[in-house]
This record gives sequence, structure tokens and C-alpha cells, in this order.
Amino acid sequence: MLRKLRTAARWLTPGMGIKRWLATLFIGITILALGFGLFLRDLYGATGYPPLVRFIALQFWPRWLRALFFSSLGVSLIAVGLYRLNRTVMLAFLPREPGAAELAEMLHRAHRRRRGPKIVTIGGGTGMSNLLRGLKHYTDNLTAIVTVADDGGSSGRLRQALGVLPPGDFRNCIAALADDDALTTQLFQYRFSRRGKNGQHNGLEGHSFGNLFITAMAAVTGSFERALAESGKVLAIRGRILPSTLQDVTLYADVAAENGSEQIRGESAIPHSPHPIERVYLRPDNPPAFPGAVRAILDADLIVLGPGSLFTSLLPNLLVPEIAQAVRASHAPKIYIANVATQPGETERFSLADHVRALEAHVGPRFFSHILANDNLTLPLPPEPPVNLINPILPDKMRYELVTGDVISAARPWRHDPDKLAARLIQWFLLQKREG
Repeated sequence: MLRKLRTAARWLTPGMGIKRWLATLFIGITILALGFGLFLRDLYGATGYPPLVRFIALQFWPRWLRALFFSSLGVSLIAVGLYRLNRTVMLAFLPREPGAAELAEMLHRAHRRRRGPKIVTIGGGTGMSNLLRGLKHYTDNLTAIVTVADDGGSSGRLRQALGVLPPGDFRNCIAALADDDALTTQLFQYRFSRRGKNGQHNGLEGHSFGNLFITAMAAVTGSFERALAESGKVLAIRGRILPSTLQDVTLYADVAAENGSEQIRGESAIPHSPHPIERVYLRPDNPPAFPGAVRAILDADLIVLGPGSLFTSLLPNLLVPEIAQAVRASHAPKIYIANVATQPGETERFSLADHVRALEAHVGPRFFSHILANDNLTLPLPPEPPVNLINPILPDKMRYELVTGDVISAARPWRHDPDKLAARLIQWFLLQKREG
């Protein structure tokens, strides 16, 4: 009984959008009943009600008892009808029939997500998809702005052969934002084997299904941005995924070689250089930003950079001038999520301060006011890949607000845990809102 009362109370929780429509329905039925009663009174006012009508109206009962009985019966029928109607409609969209408590909880979560903050994440790669996988439980108003500099693997082959933007990072984000992310991730990340059944090479070898899906959708819809939108609809993702630019750009890096600075061409080649990275840049220079990405940044309640590969996933987005300008112009809180560990080929032996200095060297100081860093340094790291956990320490002169928390994955301690990271980020954001 107590459980049923709790379930009923959940339906009436403030913010669910249920009570206002129940009240509207009740008022409408009351007006309808009043009109029907007036019609009967005018029809039989002079002659009196026929015996059948008197029996149905329980005229032989006291008036107070009739009012109580019909009110209770009416409310009960309305409740049962609405509940059954709601279940019938929900079954058209759900794989199985939910219980009353589960249905109430689902509606409560969905309503809360619809009213969630408008969060813009900027980055790419595994780090961004990890973050999105956690944030989608808090808000449907997510916008992921993704780099288009990828030129390796399946993405690079499709980019070179068909002239499309590299779909790999977009594929990861779509899988992360999908409602059933476990199955969608398996499907989108599925790679076709390098050899067919007859042992010979085939044209699909090495390609992932997700990359082919997005590329085919781009051909069907006529543009890459429409392909992302339609792919999101097909997979019922929670949020939007936008490119930082539609320009066909190439990422370059200057590295500190023994004989002076050396240029490395291509996002996939940069991490394989044995030399420290001095700076990265795009060619052609100053690519135009995708307008939807700029609008999303200016309309955001929260802007998040990272986590992800510093030089090949995060900075390529900020090297699009209008993206960087929009972030600076926004009045929303801005936070940089530092990686939990260093990355071979990019940030070996980097401290947290080194990451921040690299950001400042490319986009200027104080681009973000806060930095979220992991403070759980107790988990052992495997020998491969050779990485080190990043200590959450910054020199006072850097004047950034440091936000710390246990956001590391126990299973893969060189990466973030999606749920821990999202929970800590939202906790900080809500505190910022309260403090004004």
C-alpha cells in the first residue's frame, strides 16, 4: 500500500507537467457534466424524470450519498482511463510494458531532462563520448561540437575517397547519446573484417559500420550536417552533434626536433612523432565556423572543453576563430576538464600546468575560468600504455579555480568514468547557479 502511495505521489511531483493537465481535464469534465445536467433539467423539468433515469441517477438515495458516489466513481474512471491510455501510447515507443512505478519514474526523468541546462561540449575522440554518455542522464539539451581534423583509419579513407568530413568522432558521439547506448555502440563500432570468407581482401575491410552509415546518410540527405541530424533522429539520441566547421581542414604540428622545428602533417601522424609538440594549426587558415555551433555556444548555460587529446581533439576546434570568439563572448560558466592521465605521443610527462600552458599558448590566457581535475591517484596503472596520472595541482599564479573529484574509471584508470564525471560536473554547475 505504501509503495502505491509513493508511486501516486511521484505522478504529482512538482515539475512533472501532470497536475496542470489533470486539473484541465477535471474542469472540462465538470463543465460537460454541468451542461448535460442542465439539458436533462430543461428536458424533464415539467414532467419529472422517467423511472429509468431516476433509477440510473439513484434518486432513491439521499442527495449527499449520491454526490459522494458519483464523484468517487467519476474520479476512479478518469484515473483508470488515463492510466490505461497512457500505457497504450507508451507501449508504441517502449520495447516492453513498464510497471506503474517504473512508468512514473521514466516520465519524471524525461521531464527533468527536457528542462535540463543547455550544455555545449567541445572536443572529440573517446574523451567527449565518455562525457556525453554520462551527461545524457541529466539533460536533453546537449550540443557536442566535434573536430573535423581526423584523417586516420576508416575516417581518413572515406574522407579521401568520397570527400566527406571524417565521421569517426561523430560516430562515437552518436553512439554515446543513443538511448540504448550499449547495443548502438556495438553496432556503430563494428568493424568489417580485413578478409572475406574466401580469404581475399574486400572493399569494406577496416571500415566501421557507423562511419559507413553516416557517410551514406550524407549522400542521401545531401549534406553532412543534415546527415548528423537525421542519424540522430533514427537513433533517438539525446542532444545534437555539430561540426566545428564544414571546411576540409588539415591539422599540422610544429615539433621540436634535434635540428630545429619540424612540421608534421595530419592528425593521425602527430602522435607518432618522437619529438615534443610546440604548436598545432589548421590549413587552410581561419576556416569559417559552422553557424549552428556558434549559435549553440552563445545560447549555452554551460560550456565544457574536454576531456580528450589536447593537441588533436580539443585545440583543432578552438583554432576555428569564430568558435574561440564565441566562447570568449559567452557569459556562461566555462570549464576545462583535464585528462586523468598523460597521453603517449602528445602529452608525455605533462603536468596539469603544462596542459593549461599549451591551451593558453594557442587561445590566450583565462579562456576558461575553471578546471575540473581528478584527485583519486590511488589506482594502479597497467604497464601499457605507458602513462602517468595527472596530479591536480596548479601554481597559484595561474589564477584558475580548480574543481576536483574522484572521476576516474576503476576499470580503465587512464580514462574518466562517465557517471562520476557527469555527476561532479553537474554538482559544480548547480553550485555555480546557486552562488549566482
